[in-house]
Amino acid sequence: MKSLISFVLRKFPRPLLQRVSTPVLKLIGLYLRGDTVTCPIINRSYRRFLPYGRLKPRPNALCPESLSLERHRLLWLYLQDRTNFFKERLHFLHIAPEQCFMKKFEQQHGDGYITGDLVSPLARVKMDVHAIPFEDNTFDAAMCNHVMEHVDDDIQAMREIRRVLKPGGWAILQVPFYSPVPDDTLEDPTITDPAEREKVYGQNDHVRLYGKDYPDRLRKAGFTVTEDNYVLELSPDAVKRFALPPNEIIYFCRK
Repeated sequence: MKSLISFVLRKFPRPLLQRVSTPVLKLIGLYLRGDTVTCPIINRSYRRFLPYGRLKPRPNALCPESLSLERHRLLWLYLQDRTNFFKERLHFLHIAPEQCFMKKFEQQHGDGYITGDLVSPLARVKMDVHAIPFEDNTFDAAMCNHVMEHVDDDIQAMREIRRVLKPGGWAILQVPFYSPVPDDTLEDPTITDPAEREKVYGQNDHVRLYGKDYPDRLRKAGFTVTEDNYVLELSPDAVKRFALPPNEIIYFCRK
């Protein structure tokens, strides 16, 4: 199963996978029902989650019915516990929307929930994050996860997200990190070969490898940044039950 998932993720474009994977995985989800792990997004339990990853698939990672990964389940709990996301109806911009969140987010925020992406068939608005097609001070909050490692100018993209937030608005902007995490972000525009990018950056469509200076890049874009070790405040039982990443920092950015 791990080898099959790795092959599919590496060989098939993400938009295609988004269209065709759901029915098959729902059937697998029925087979895996149990009481060992729980996806908090849909409040459904399984004997285990599926493995997931392009090179070395992580065990117990993908919920077959919500399609959530470890980081998504962590963010769901964080939004519930640490933000006003589920307490108010917000004008909320979701860039590169994760399928596991979309239905629940729309139920919470209605017409105020706006999804945007350059290529995803799931997004409502076709947009380039370097030039977001909304006026200044439009949104109460925004989310843009695992995007900045793909874009040509990440600081410009961060500035655009800040621009469209209202004063006092917030954003969550997560990126992948690969161990050992370098002190400084590595980016070299002369590296264009996909195989070389995968070797240097961890994935063939990444254009940089983020380092410990990532929050400083967010601050350079104008954000006030809180580096929240929320997962460390949860009980070991909760981390195990929800299959959460053990040490992921959440970057909570305020305008």
